[in-house]
Amino acid sequence: MQRDQLLALIAAKLNSHQIRDYCPNGLQVEGKADIQRIVAGVTASQALLDEAVARQADAVIVHHGYFWKNEPMQVVGMKKRRLQTLLQHDINLLAYHLPLDVHADLGNNAQLAALLGIGQVEAVQGCEPLGVLQIGQLAMPVALNAFAQQLAFKLARQPLVHFARSLTGSAADQAVGPLIQRIAFCTGGGQSYIEQAAQAGADLFITGEVSEQTIHIADEMGIHFIAAGHHATERYGIQALAQWLASETALQVEFIDIPNPA
Repeated sequence: MQRDQLLALIAAKLNSHQIRDYCPNGLQVEGKADIQRIVAGVTASQALLDEAVARQADAVIVHHGYFWKNEPMQVVGMKKRRLQTLLQHDINLLAYHLPLDVHADLGNNAQLAALLGIGQVEAVQGCEPLGVLQIGQLAMPVALNAFAQQLAFKLARQPLVHFARSLTGSAADQAVGPLIQRIAFCTGGGQSYIEQAAQAGADLFITGEVSEQTIHIADEMGIHFIAAGHHATERYGIQALAQWLASETALQVEFIDIPNPA
């Protein structure tokens, strides 16, 4: 497949041209025009690029690419080595950040909701782009501890779980945790959306990361909180995109997970 055909195909699927972002979406580094083998991964780290070289990939597709707003512009050190790897081997780099967070089917949020059995999902209004913060429901109320154990099993990562102090009952109640059903979620570094999650009526907010103030907000606004890992919560959108590409085209597409505890 020609590179421009691939770019047009993904842009149409993700509607990437319509979403304002902190980095360029689509082609970030130009390589060979004809693409047959693709390596997909969460982040365009050196480790992923080395895997792409070993597999003789023509393109790398990621969620976290390069050229972020306000990052240093000099091509030195780590950035130089990464770009040098791509250019020396004529490998294209494609990246899709917010478009791959918010897509209704392939997006990180949509994939996490499906993994955790969260239904009746809708976007929380007022959060841009629409779909970056979503809210839905479990089929029935469950104890927070049991839900957290299920989440840890499915993500293969132990999450940080915080019971809102204003909602915590007796010691016996704490052993199983409070009941939850309505869940707001934003994969990755979405901890700043906790106030909007509480205002939307969620019992629990799930994201990837935590900040010091997140815990105070959870306590004072009465919403339970889970930080399940930035990488862990954002492995699934890029996998879904890779699977979709493999099903829609004759391309050889392989997802490679580079483990990251963050």
